[in-house]
Amino acid sequence: MFTGLIEEVGRVVANRAAGRRRQLQIKAPRIGKSVRSGDSIAVNGCCLTVTSRARDQLAFDLLQETLNRTNLKKLGRGDLVNLERALRAGDRFGGHFVQGHVDCIAQIRSFEKRGADHRLEIELPRRFAHYAVEKGSIAVDGISLTIAEVSAKKLVLWIIPHTKRHTNLDRATPGDWVNLEFDLLAKYVERMLPSRRRSK
Repeated sequence: MFTGLIEEVGRVVANRAAGRRRQLQIKAPRIGKSVRSGDSIAVNGCCLTVTSRARDQLAFDLLQETLNRTNLKKLGRGDLVNLERALRAGDRFGGHFVQGHVDCIAQIRSFEKRGADHRLEIELPRRFAHYAVEKGSIAVDGISLTIAEVSAKKLVLWIIPHTKRHTNLDRATPGDWVNLEFDLLAKYVERMLPSRRRSK
């Protein structure tokens, strides 16, 4: 379980085939030295297991399902990624409940400075549109954000300077693909609704 509060922006060292699997290597000077093999780290909001560590460099094996569902397959050397260690018992809880199970990827439609803040507009895949509500929570590349506006094909979020400066959104541009994880509570409510159960 994660909170969506980014601890560090890491840098991709390599994203390459390693035998029959794919391995992602990330340089993480801040948290890397305190992480052990087997720990769970959210990388752009995707929960991954550390398979090895060398000083501040972390390695992760990527499953095909992960490559199919996330933007991790698009990462290249030098790209920036959001990192968050798993929540520990007793930690202060901010943000919202983030599982690290990415639902889909979507493209940034626009990212514009408006006064001191930035307006971020992202495509909303039709299959998941019913999970998005005004003032509801969403994780974008692992960042806990509040939805400001939602329509059938897009959602809008406002990004404060601190969030932009301390996440990979600092380099985000229109056309970039981001990972989306919709609110866990919405999924449970949907599952429990009688009308939904009857229609499946």
